[in-house]
Amino acid sequence: MAQLQLKSYRFRAEREGEWRRLERLLDRMEKGSPAALSDDELLAVPVLYRATLSALSVARATSLDKGLIDYLESLCTRAYFFVYGARSTLWERLAGFFAHAWPRAVKSLWRETLISATIFALGAIAAFVLIAHDADWFYAVIPQELAGGRDPTATTEELRQTLAGAKTEWLSVFATFLFTHNAQIALLAFALGFAFCVPSVLLIAYNGMMLGAFLALFASRGLGVEAGGWLMIHGATELFAATLAGAAGLRIGWSLAMPGERSRLDAVAEAGRTGGTVMGGVIVMLMIAGLLEGFGRQLITSTVVRYSIAVVSLAIWLAYFYLPRKEPGDGR
Repeated sequence: MAQLQLKSYRFRAEREGEWRRLERLLDRMEKGSPAALSDDELLAVPVLYRATLSALSVARATSLDKGLIDYLESLCTRAYFFVYGARSTLWERLAGFFAHAWPRAVKSLWRETLISATIFALGAIAAFVLIAHDADWFYAVIPQELAGGRDPTATTEELRQTLAGAKTEWLSVFATFLFTHNAQIALLAFALGFAFCVPSVLLIAYNGMMLGAFLALFASRGLGVEAGGWLMIHGATELFAATLAGAAGLRIGWSLAMPGERSRLDAVAEAGRTGGTVMGGVIVMLMIAGLLEGFGRQLITSTVVRYSIAVVSLAIWLAYFYLPRKEPGDGR
């Protein structure tokens, strides 16, 4: 035991000067910023970090005292974030996300996005055709609590009234509810993709069927155009967000089923990073859709204006995601 303590003492005495210097430099940086260090000090930090990391490896291998090992682990962790951590501020990282990371991730999912949109459209068409031939199919697609009085038993005038504006004092609560509901659906479509895409495909198709069911009901009363405007003022953004969430889920499921030359774990991890980036932006889209649905749709009653907002918002999203842009490090 005494011999081990002596070995630990000598080990510390030979290297402690480097550790203390690194600790002082990290203290100064953490209290201020990297600008608080001179050029020589900045260059010294990576060298001291590697020396401390080497000392930690030796200390672990030779079973030196636990207190020394804990100290070195803490010091190496602090130095690691200084040497390899982000050098950008929160605002710079947010700007990079919206300017490059998010649209780049969405563009990389263009095949899955087309598949997701196709599944959604087929679901909508199938429900529309079924309900146009037999209105009883409506109840198989739309839960009663979600219909909110918009079902085949309602009169044409009652359906028309549901397309009018709501009382403004309830709009903030309504917008919050809609955002929460839509975010849950989008997250499910993404998260369930790991089950080889099947749950995501079913959820995407069902969302399409819900849209087709509502349109079929209103079209049967001659209100199809008005209902389309009522839905699409927010739907252009909301449905695009849901489509992207489904695409992210499909990418994960496909990577799990067909990893290619990579290991299954690596393929899924890469798909998860891409999907996670996409989903970060999807939440923003759903917030915007919730505001349009909870405020814009209730305050704007003109069908022409509603369609105009839908077209403009969809054009903005398409341009934002798919138009060429200069990437960081691009020499163009």
